[in-house]
Amino acid sequence: MNRDLTIGRADQLARQAHEAAEVRALAAHPDVLALRVERIGAQIDALLWAGIGLGLLFTTVNVQRFAAAGAPAFSTVWWAAWLLDPMVSLVLLAVIRAEQVTARHQLPRSTWARVTKWATFMATYVMNTWEAWGLHGGTLSPAGVVLHSIPPLLVLLAAEAGPELREQLARSAAAAGGAVDTSVREPVATPVEDVHEHRGEVAGEAGTHGAEPARQRPGPVRRRRLDDYLAEARAAPATARATGDAPVVTPSWCRAVTGCSAGTSVKLAAALRAPDAVGVGS
Repeated sequence: MNRDLTIGRADQLARQAHEAAEVRALAAHPDVLALRVERIGAQIDALLWAGIGLGLLFTTVNVQRFAAAGAPAFSTVWWAAWLLDPMVSLVLLAVIRAEQVTARHQLPRSTWARVTKWATFMATYVMNTWEAWGLHGGTLSPAGVVLHSIPPLLVLLAAEAGPELREQLARSAAAAGGAVDTSVREPVATPVEDVHEHRGEVAGEAGTHGAEPARQRPGPVRRRRLDDYLAEARAAPATARATGDAPVVTPSWCRAVTGCSAGTSVKLAAALRAPDAVGVGS
């Protein structure tokens, strides 16, 4: 009875170990890593655009007051003054958007684009802080200068840092997408394989000697490495080629040929499809 409970517990642990091995193998897959980097890049883009949009909206009122120059409310000049800040902001947003795309493809930034970005920033900054500097016939307000300088400066910093961040994220996604390690030296056999091998030995002994299995400690079992699976997979298609069938290297094909686990089959298929890998069946 105790032996049955022990085997049942071993089966449960083996299944958990097998599932954990598959999850870890797939979590470390290059495509999964690249997808995570791209998702992080999308979140960063959203946060940058939100900060830039809020910063430009904050400057709208001061720019309108600068352009209106004391004109009566709701007059033609007063309404026309509301067009100045969106005019400058739209040009700035167009440049930032263009740099976002070029940075994602790791292309050099245009000199004129940077000149336009800095020109629109300076225009926004001057119009936004003109009154605080006391240049409109008033008095200097240090607190007003600080208050109305922070939003434009944050917009400029976000516009400058955004392309750099996107370029680094693009490189990270490319590096993760090509990170197929074919020189793995860690044991890749999952605990479920060892448990089934041990259970097979115990069952064989029980069938030979009756109800009381021989209480012999099994000798050390050599775990199969990725190189062993690679050698077996490359040698297996020789028979298939003799019949004219060309093997298609997929994780399921690797499992059928070598008997490896699902997690190992993903690494094995990626290693066999690598450009510098030795041909299958050679």
